[in-house]
Amino acid sequence: MKPFTTLHSCTAVLAHENIDTDRIIPARFLTTTGREGLGRHAFHDWRYRADGSPDPAFPLNAPAAQGCEILVAGRNFGCGSSREHAPWALLDYGIRAVLSSGIADIFRSNALRNGLLAVVLGEAEHRYLLKHPHIELAIDIAQGTIELPDGGRFRFEIDAFARHCLLQGVDQLGFLQQHSAQINAYEISRGVEA
Repeated sequence: MKPFTTLHSCTAVLAHENIDTDRIIPARFLTTTGREGLGRHAFHDWRYRADGSPDPAFPLNAPAAQGCEILVAGRNFGCGSSREHAPWALLDYGIRAVLSSGIADIFRSNALRNGLLAVVLGEAEHRYLLKHPHIELAIDIAQGTIELPDGGRFRFEIDAFARHCLLQGVDQLGFLQQHSAQINAYEISRGVEA
């Protein structure tokens, strides 16, 4: 993972509530343990018509949503079964942050562990972003702020360990590997062979 400190991007809005992990990536595409290429299946059954062509009515297919790395989603985003493929698909699609007034706990944990920022906003902040699609935001992970085009700011909280890992560009295993010398020294001091 690369360090994730700030993000400056437009927002794509998908206001549907209760978007479950099967909507994010349908189960029929979970045939790989690799992350590459999953973005083409993100929101597949909404993004494409039966003939395989893009559905122009789907909000993420709008020209203004192209290249947006921030997804503003409806309440209870990522509910349903636990599948790590869901954040992988969003990341491979180009989404680096999901903002909502409610994000399922397991999805949020999976997202943060994989370098996808998942932020739960207050209702007023969420409503504002839903009503203003395609605006430019500046997210500062270290400060826990989202800056609006007019200079206004929203504050957000994420788990301190998740914040550390995002800022350092490491996952849980990478964190342990960074501290292996200290872990080994501690184990030796306790009489355990390293």
